[in-house]
Amino acid sequence: MAGRIPPDFIEHLLARVDIVDVIDKRVPLKKAGAEFQARCPFHTEKTPSFTVSPRKQFYHCFGCGAHGTALGFLMDYDHLSFPEAVEELARDAGLEVPREAGHQRGPDYGPAYEVLEQAADFYRARLRDHAEAARAVEYLKSRHLSGEVAADYGIGFAPQGWDNLIRALGQNPEGLERMRVAGLISEPAPGKTYDRFRDRIMFPIRDPRGRVVGFGGRVLGDGKPKYLNSPETPVFHKGRELYGLFEARQALREIPMLLVVEGYMDVVALAQHGIRNSVATLGTATTPDHLERLFRLTPEVVFCFDGDRAGRDAAWKALNTALPLLNGTREVRFLFLPEGEDPDTLVRKEGETGFRRRLEAATPLSEYLFSKLGEDIDTGTLDGRARLSEAARPLIQRIPPGSFRDLMQQRAGQLTGVRYTAPGQPSPRPRGTARPRYASPPSAVRTAIRLLLEDPALAAQPDLPAGWRQLDLPGIALLAGLMDAAARDPGITSAALVERQYGTPAWEQLQKLIAAPIETPEQGMASEFSGALVQLQQRAEETEWQRLTAKRLADLSDEEKQRLRELQLNRAR
Repeated sequence: MAGRIPPDFIEHLLARVDIVDVIDKRVPLKKAGAEFQARCPFHTEKTPSFTVSPRKQFYHCFGCGAHGTALGFLMDYDHLSFPEAVEELARDAGLEVPREAGHQRGPDYGPAYEVLEQAADFYRARLRDHAEAARAVEYLKSRHLSGEVAADYGIGFAPQGWDNLIRALGQNPEGLERMRVAGLISEPAPGKTYDRFRDRIMFPIRDPRGRVVGFGGRVLGDGKPKYLNSPETPVFHKGRELYGLFEARQALREIPMLLVVEGYMDVVALAQHGIRNSVATLGTATTPDHLERLFRLTPEVVFCFDGDRAGRDAAWKALNTALPLLNGTREVRFLFLPEGEDPDTLVRKEGETGFRRRLEAATPLSEYLFSKLGEDIDTGTLDGRARLSEAARPLIQRIPPGSFRDLMQQRAGQLTGVRYTAPGQPSPRPRGTARPRYASPPSAVRTAIRLLLEDPALAAQPDLPAGWRQLDLPGIALLAGLMDAAARDPGITSAALVERQYGTPAWEQLQKLIAAPIETPEQGMASEFSGALVQLQQRAEETEWQRLTAKRLADLSDEEKQRLRELQLNRAR
């Protein structure tokens, strides 16, 4: 797996696949003229604003601004890295991904993923046929868990004994090392190893691609700890992974809301009752990485906590984590359960309908924030309202600028009577005045790049000027590189032209340019493109004229004198 993926292969891959097919497998598309449309999978909307262009092999949402190639879609929708998206697309196209020698991409953790999958198979098999699994099966039955749900979540059993898994997967030094890297063994002393998980019901933790990256194990009986997780490994990080997220995406095409609970059995019990949109953190508080991952799938997150002191404290931590990530398209609410109850016990008592009613009544973040701050403050006094205002101010400041922060400031003002102006925020502009707006035409470089992205075949026009390449202007080198790539491969798509720049500062800007609508009619693009290059050529000649005329005639070389005469003739024309 070492080595960089050659850019030529990425171009070949994008030419081989059709972005319409790639997206349609995940988000059903409908024909709309020359393009295809759907409701955007990256934000909630009632009318379709997500378009896919077969000609450009590019997608763009006019609602939230999401855009990219087939590779970009896989990265955003399936939460893959760029190399992983290339491998996924190549696998579907029946291609082998080549690697260039001399460009190391880091350690290969393929063996760790492989042994974790083997361990998951081992645990599942033990739950089915191991004599000791009878207690585990009885426990799962007592929680009313069906075989179907147990299979969906890959639940297994780690039997008693110190080395069951080691004897199955670690019979040689190489196998033992794989298990060590994957966090499957414990080593209390050098040379002494034993299975990390013993006599536990096993819950495999899967990443967004469905690969097993770790485990959670619930002890049978009164042993401690009740739950044991895999340690941090190169492929498993508790602060990023969420139990049940992969399974939720497998079960639901659209996820309008995700529920964050505290335990593995909570997730599985809710799924057993038809609530398939719950996930659990792995023994840690919710992190910004967790929330970013959730908000990429849904606009709304509901935290579910016990109603006791510990649950309230955990909710306040979650609120503080969420504040910097909120905007007008994201919502957070809190569901507090009766003391002594958890989602597992409550959903078995009230059923799906009763639990969903509680979800619908969950407390919005804004309401919870102000009620929490006002618990010990008498807002009936001026002093109390001042205290509430000062307590709310730094929290509201952590919310990104936008409509939600504005509304939170308004609410703080209503509760306290204090006019809220954030530090650095300008005073309201007097009525009847408007901020002046200045529009400048796009530069010739930007115009040329934008047109080339719309139709790479423009680079093959005959007699295009080339002297502009010597200009020392932003974007000239990028334009030259794009033109060279398009000229070398007359059939290159717009998407492939953009992906050649992946990993460079220009990549994101090119994606925005290709996604923006172009006003030039198709029949006029060739002349406008050549016209932009002519403008750049003229600027290059003017720059060269100024350089040569700044010298004394006696100091010019013969070549420079000849060039000066040519420029004089051009200027005379």
